[in-house]
Amino acid sequence: MIFTATPQWVLLLAFVGQIQGQALRFTIREEQEVGIKIGSLSTNYSAPYQLLNEKYIWVNESTGDLFTTERIDREILCPSETPGNCDISFYALVSPESEVVKIVVTVEDINDNVPYFQQSEIYLSIPEDAPIGSAFPLDDQAQDEDAGNNGMILYHLESSGGFFGITRDGDQLQLMVEKDLDRETLENHSLILVAIDEGLVPLSATANLTVTVTDVNDNCPEFDSDSPGTATVPVLGIKGSPVAQLKAKDKDAGQNGQITFSFSPQISDRAKTLFHMESHTGLISLAVDVRLDSPEEHMLKVVANSPLCSPVQAHLAVYIEPVAHLEPAIKIKFVADHKNQVVMLPESKNSTVLALLELKDTPAGKSFLSLEEDSTIFSLKAQAGGYLLKTSKPLDYETCSEYDITIVIVDAQSTHLLGREVIKVVVEDVNDNAPKFEQARYETTIMENNDPGFFLCKVTATDADSGEFGKVRYSLLNTGPFRINEESGVITVFKSLDREQEEKHRLTVHAWDGGVPPQEDFATLCVTVLDMNDNPPTFPTPHFSFFVSESILQLSKVGNVPVSDADKGDNGRVVNVHILNDNVPFAIDIFQGCLRSTAEVDREIQGRYELLVVAIDGGSPSLSTTVRITVFVEDVNDNRPRVILPSSNLSCLTITPSTRAGSLVTKIYAIDEDSGMNSDITYQIVASLPAHHSPFQIDKWSGNISLGQSLRGEDYGMHHLFIVVCDGGKPDPLQTGVWVNLLVNESLGKCHVKDVPKYLLATLPPSALSSNRDCRCESNGWLLFLCALGLILLSVCVLLAAVGVFIKHRGTRRKVDKKSAWVNRHELKPLNQKNQIYSISSKNKKTQINELLT
Repeated sequence: MIFTATPQWVLLLAFVGQIQGQALRFTIREEQEVGIKIGSLSTNYSAPYQLLNEKYIWVNESTGDLFTTERIDREILCPSETPGNCDISFYALVSPESEVVKIVVTVEDINDNVPYFQQSEIYLSIPEDAPIGSAFPLDDQAQDEDAGNNGMILYHLESSGGFFGITRDGDQLQLMVEKDLDRETLENHSLILVAIDEGLVPLSATANLTVTVTDVNDNCPEFDSDSPGTATVPVLGIKGSPVAQLKAKDKDAGQNGQITFSFSPQISDRAKTLFHMESHTGLISLAVDVRLDSPEEHMLKVVANSPLCSPVQAHLAVYIEPVAHLEPAIKIKFVADHKNQVVMLPESKNSTVLALLELKDTPAGKSFLSLEEDSTIFSLKAQAGGYLLKTSKPLDYETCSEYDITIVIVDAQSTHLLGREVIKVVVEDVNDNAPKFEQARYETTIMENNDPGFFLCKVTATDADSGEFGKVRYSLLNTGPFRINEESGVITVFKSLDREQEEKHRLTVHAWDGGVPPQEDFATLCVTVLDMNDNPPTFPTPHFSFFVSESILQLSKVGNVPVSDADKGDNGRVVNVHILNDNVPFAIDIFQGCLRSTAEVDREIQGRYELLVVAIDGGSPSLSTTVRITVFVEDVNDNRPRVILPSSNLSCLTITPSTRAGSLVTKIYAIDEDSGMNSDITYQIVASLPAHHSPFQIDKWSGNISLGQSLRGEDYGMHHLFIVVCDGGKPDPLQTGVWVNLLVNESLGKCHVKDVPKYLLATLPPSALSSNRDCRCESNGWLLFLCALGLILLSVCVLLAAVGVFIKHRGTRRKVDKKSAWVNRHELKPLNQKNQIYSISSKNKKTQINELLT
């Protein structure tokens, strides 16, 4: 089980006793698309909802619906050796009481993994006398990373011919003999071992199983039916000349099939003197030179022996011809290597002397030797009373491997043929030819995501030499995911290819023969991996975050949302990107790869938008990816402070003259729906009636109105304080005005205010706005006259400046001016209306106050 909440969270919440004992359980199948709904918390708990960790899943804070954030692979989360269910645990805060509940998501397995063998070739040896029913263990078994029935594997054999079957002994896979084996009939059995899982749609894998039947000594030697029964020794038999070749066979192999030949002790002593038996080959030859004046016939008994077998016997009748009269003869003295009167000559050797020939039993000058046919390959020249037989040019095994040179004896006039002799020349092959590929460059294609062991192609190289010299083997110099059969040249891919990792593979195929040193050749194989739609569109991050001002214009760019697809062609072309949410003031610009606004946003209505964006590629079938985008709406100072207390300009409060200085009298409470600095509120008394210095003061930050000094007789009566509530917006703060009416009276009875003052000084010196000094001295007429005159002049200047600023900024302050106009129409009415709070903009505040008091 996988836990996604941090231990600190869990311990803390458990300590305070808020974790619910009953876990909510949900189930999802692995490999589902991103954004699949798993379930909902709303069936058990009320909003709001919050996950402590959103890895793998996320929750809609309002609805409680759970969705996946990425593809979930059960085999990665819970390997096959992990017991029990594959569970992921989360912790969530739910309901207004912030209860903590445990969420357990069980990931169900699907059959998405193919069984595989570690080795594609399995070899096993079984003796041919193995009884039916005997079993031999197979160490190479298939594996499957799935779980449950999807990971259970069944086996069967193909192409067994009824000789073998598959059984199990516990966890051990065994090959059982079901039919008698005979190595001499069939030595190698090529089987296919098939492994199939037990999924609803089963997947399978195969391995080549080669069973070699080993030999036991169950056969005895037999003479071949074509072995000769008679033989003739011609006149003038020469020592070593072959008489006959007896052949016998033993079907066993190795030491069990070795045969030795010998003469039976029952043959005559004369035969033992005349003939020699080659024990390993069965060749009977003359042991001495034979020249008889009368014919002889010998019956030879030949015995063939093999281990653990009774000897078998064959008979050979040999007739030796006598010399009738002397005839010309050719005496051969071999110079080159020879065996059994056969010259063995390596190919490609320069002009070589084969033999020295002498003419016997003929008068000098009466006859001579010559080649029966003219030849450009061999020559015969007289030299020092004899003849020299040699080659005229190097021999080529690949052109001709054997030659019969006929030497004839003719008379001096070349009219009569007196005799002939044939000399056999066997050309021995040497490694003088390199392997040659059919083509120097091979090209092939393969679709990506292929099955392991997929056949790619076959390369072929030929060698004109023979035997081991002509046997070609293959290898790859840069193998990568490719393998080549050394003998057949078949190239396979032993693992699945991914075009996005590597589209083209260039391999060098090496071919060499069995010579020492070997001859070799090289070819190039170019493999192009074809694309399939196996990659969904991808975003650089699973979660984008953007910040926009609530004054953003329509179609303005919010932020870049780039998307790409690693596939090729239509598979890699992103054809559609759109927002899944309904009724949101944003849209995706697919051409620019960005998010744009489509309508006005108001932070006070909604300060954050959680968007789900899906990207779809052009493949068939198409693939898609979902990404989260969070848009935070930044505040603009578009809301004036709103006074909650007092609730009316006509509210009144009575205080007694005995109230001590510094005592809290009342409080102004205001709120601003903006945020940050735009919602920081300050309070200021800008004017008071009576006009002399007021005994009351206000705290700039808290709005607390307190008694600045002890009350005196002249303070009795009604005091009207005009309070301006201002926010901290930049560059132009917004303001709201309110009247506070305080009655200084001995009696604490309820006071009433019918009208607020009709006139108020337009401006006051800074010292008068902030100072709390006692100004209880008697009024001076001239001083009041001069002050009034100065204030009138100052009011005119402020009015002109306000008009100029208003005209200059009217184009850029549409939203604020629109709200200011509404405020002017609804708030700046006669001050004698009841329950009225005045809103005054920062630019025309002094002008409006002056108009109210003039």
